Amino acid sequence: MDRIWLKHYPPGVPSEIDMSGYGSLVALLEESFKKYRDRSAFLFMGKRLTYAEVDEMSRAFAAFLQSLQLPKGARVAVMMPNVLQNPIAITGILRAGYTVVNINPLYTPPELEHQLKDSGAEAIVILENFAHTLQKVIANTQVKHVVLASIGELLGIKGTIVNFVVRRVKKMVPAYSLPGAIWFNHALGVGRRLPFKEPKLTHEDIAFLQYTGGTTGVSKGAILLHRNILANVLQNDVWLQPTLRKPPLVDAMNFITALPLYHIFALTACFLLGMRQGGMCLLIANPRDIPAFIEELKKTKPHFFPAVNTLYNALMQHPDFEKIDFSEMKVCVGGGMAVQKAVADRWLEKTGKPLSEGYGLSETSPTLTCNSPDNEAFTGTIGYPMPSTDISIRDDSGNEVPIGDPGEICARGPQVMPGYWQRPEETAKVMTKDGFFRTGDIGIMDEKGQVRIVDRKKDMINVSGLKVFPNEVEDVIAHHPGVLECAVIGVPDKDSGEAVKLFVVKKDPNLTEQDLRKFVTEKLTNYKRPKYIEFRSELPKTNVGKILRRALRDELRREEKSAA
Repeated sequence: MDRIWLKHYPPGVPSEIDMSGYGSLVALLEESFKKYRDRSAFLFMGKRLTYAEVDEMSRAFAAFLQSLQLPKGARVAVMMPNVLQNPIAITGILRAGYTVVNINPLYTPPELEHQLKDSGAEAIVILENFAHTLQKVIANTQVKHVVLASIGELLGIKGTIVNFVVRRVKKMVPAYSLPGAIWFNHALGVGRRLPFKEPKLTHEDIAFLQYTGGTTGVSKGAILLHRNILANVLQNDVWLQPTLRKPPLVDAMNFITALPLYHIFALTACFLLGMRQGGMCLLIANPRDIPAFIEELKKTKPHFFPAVNTLYNALMQHPDFEKIDFSEMKVCVGGGMAVQKAVADRWLEKTGKPLSEGYGLSETSPTLTCNSPDNEAFTGTIGYPMPSTDISIRDDSGNEVPIGDPGEICARGPQVMPGYWQRPEETAKVMTKDGFFRTGDIGIMDEKGQVRIVDRKKDMINVSGLKVFPNEVEDVIAHHPGVLECAVIGVPDKDSGEAVKLFVVKKDPNLTEQDLRKFVTEKLTNYKRPKYIEFRSELPKTNVGKILRRALRDELRREEKSAA
C-alpha cells in the first residue's frame, strides 16, 4: 500500500513510532512518576494529587491486590465515574500484573452481570453509589473481592461533608449489602504495610478488556495488550508535538477529562496521554451538569479538551460559556461520534479554537486517524492515519476501492486489538486475511490520504436502492437555527423499502415541521429528505453523550409490535 498521507503530515511528525524504550505500558507510567513527581496529576472537587502521591497510592493498591493471591493476568473490574480512586485503581491493577475491566457505572444488573461473567473478573473496585447493582448479581459471578469507594474518601476533611451530602441529603447511595467488602482507603493502608512484587510484564500481556457493542452483536471485550495502548499513547503524543511547541507555550497542560475514564477515548487521550506529557487531568464526574462543569472550567484554564459533539454543543448553549478563558487552549478534539460542521463553526467563532476531529474505536485503543491540530478551520474529514497506521478503504469483497470511492474503513497498526475476549468467531468476522480490522464504518479517502466518514454501515438507509447516510442529513438539519439536536434513522416504507425519519429537539419552541421541510428542500435532493418528522424533548444518548440511533429504531419496532 502506498501511504499517500505521509507527504501531508504536519512538520516534525514521524511516519513510525518507536516503542522499544518501554517494555510495557507500566514502564511509561513509572517514567512519568519519576520525571514529574511534584506536578499535579489529578484535580477533583478542589483536591489535587501529585504524581508522587499517585505513584505511592497506586503502588500500595497494587500490593494489596497481590495479597489477594490472584494469578497474573487476573481480571479486576473498575466501576466508577471520574473520581480520584479511578486512575489510582487502574494504575494499581496494571502495576500488579492484572487486567483492567472497565465498566460503565450506570449499567443495569443484567448488563453488569454479563460483563463480569464474560470477563471472569475476580475482584471489583466500585463506587458505593452503584453497590446496590452489584449486590443483585454478585452471586452469579466469579467476583470474590469487593473494594468500595466513596466520593469524598480522598478529599480530606472536606470529604466528610461531601459524603454526608451525597448519602444523607441527596440520597445518592441506595441501600446495599456486600459482606466482606473493604473500603478503598483501608485497602491502601493494608497495601502500604505489604511488600510489592514487581511483575514481569511484556508488550503481549493484556492491559484492558474494553467492552463494546463493536461492529456486530452482543457486548464483547476487545483485548487491548500493553503494546496496543502504549502504541496509541505514543502515536497521539508525537501527533500533538508540533502544536504543543507553538506559542503560547504551556509547561504542564490541563486535560479536561469530562468523558468518563471507562470510555476508551478518555482513558487514552486524557488519563494516559496526560501522564505521558506530565499534565493534569481535571476530573469531571458529571458533565451533564453543565453549570457545574462550566464553573470548573472557569477555575482551571483548559489546554487539551477531548469531547463529543453533543457536549461541545451543550456547553455553548449556556450563558456563562463566554466567561471561560480559552486563551491558552492548545487542542480541542472531537470524537466518539461525528462532529457536525454547524457545531464546529460555532465553536471556532466563540473560542477562536478549531475543533480537530479524530476517529477510532475501542478495538483500536482508540485513535486511528486525526486532523492536524494546526488546522485553522473544520475540514469535514477525520484527518490522516496516525504514524505506523495503514488505512484501506475496501468493498464488501475485501478489495481496495479507488481513491474517492466509498467503502468500509479497514485499519492495521500496533494499536489494533488481537481479537475479542474468548470469541474467535466474532474476531474472524472483523479481521481480514491480511491483518486489517474491519471497522463497520463507511468512508472515502481523498488524494491526500485524508478520510471522510460517510456513515456506519448498519445505519445506512436504502431508499429505492439509493443510499442515504444519516450523518449527511443530520449535518444539514443541525445548521437550522431552531434545532438543538437531531437524529435520523431509516424506517420501513411500502413504496421505497425504507424512508428517512427525522427526530428533532427544538432550540426555538416556535419551530414547525413546515419550517424544516422548507429548509431541507433547498439543501437535500428529494430521496434524502425526511419523509417523517417527530419532535422530542430529548434524544437517547450513551453516557458519553453519543446519540443512540439504535435506541430510536428499537423504540419504533416495539411500538409497531404493540400496535399489531
